[in-house]
Amino acid sequence: MSFQENVSLKQYSHYKIGGPARYFFAPKTAVELVEALKKAKAENLRLFILGSGTNLLIDDKGFDGLVLKPETGGLQREGNFVRVGAGVAVSDFLNFLIAESLSGFEWAGGLPGTIGGAIRGNAGAFGGETKDLVKDVISVDVQMPDSGLIKRNRAGCEFGYRNSVFKINNGREIVVEAVFELQPGNAEEIKKAIDEKIKYRHERQPLEFPNIGSIFKNVDVRQATPEVEAACKHVIKTDPFPVIPTAHLIAEAGLKGKQIGQAMISEKHPNFIVNLGGATSADVKQLIALVKSSVKEKFGIQLEEEVIYVGDSK
Repeated sequence: MSFQENVSLKQYSHYKIGGPARYFFAPKTAVELVEALKKAKAENLRLFILGSGTNLLIDDKGFDGLVLKPETGGLQREGNFVRVGAGVAVSDFLNFLIAESLSGFEWAGGLPGTIGGAIRGNAGAFGGETKDLVKDVISVDVQMPDSGLIKRNRAGCEFGYRNSVFKINNGREIVVEAVFELQPGNAEEIKKAIDEKIKYRHERQPLEFPNIGSIFKNVDVRQATPEVEAACKHVIKTDPFPVIPTAHLIAEAGLKGKQIGQAMISEKHPNFIVNLGGATSADVKQLIALVKSSVKEKFGIQLEEEVIYVGDSK
């Protein structure tokens, strides 16, 4: 087994931002993944696990270590359960569910990324969350790849708001596959619901520019003062608990359209920072810092990023 060297990560980033990886490998199976981990451990390489690059800000200097991009595939129906590889795109999973007339994941229409990434960050939208449908998750321990695969049920995954044990452990484990429990449905109705979510995203999100989705988590209303909660009462939504949309706070802070270099806070959806062409990670980081300080000053709320930073500096 040999790793590629000096591979540009920009091509793997939805942001089209980022420097090179010292080493790069895309395992197609769990066996290849385990062998790659063993080699990385033997050579004492720093490690980063790359999904589809949808929520990553990759440093302009790149990553001085091994970037693994698991491409474990597979979609298999077992009654109302579906076994799916972590490297499968959410869009491909949804197409499979339409073909099989299985319902429950419609909320993910238009969601970018892979199944592994959705599990790691407990992706959610329109009141639904990945955890709601998870039965089991199979993973491998990065530090002890010879110890065998780890199987967790839903409770064992310790899902939280945009969080899971896989995210909490910060790369200690890599998701290999998962089993989801769905419900029988009507293919046409399932497709219609998915298409509605896709249309909604296109109408309200700046998908015409490279972006990595929402930069910040929405704000739990319990974090807000009574005065701020009252002022934002008209925009509070359930996701899956009452939250104040961060896009509203950013807009109220007067930051829509603010630009640093070729990075810009979207006027269409202020919780997106878009790449106008040629943006650097430094440009984006400066805007993130500006948003956090401005919202803190105006509302007394400390925003929390959804972004994963890749590289030596944040």
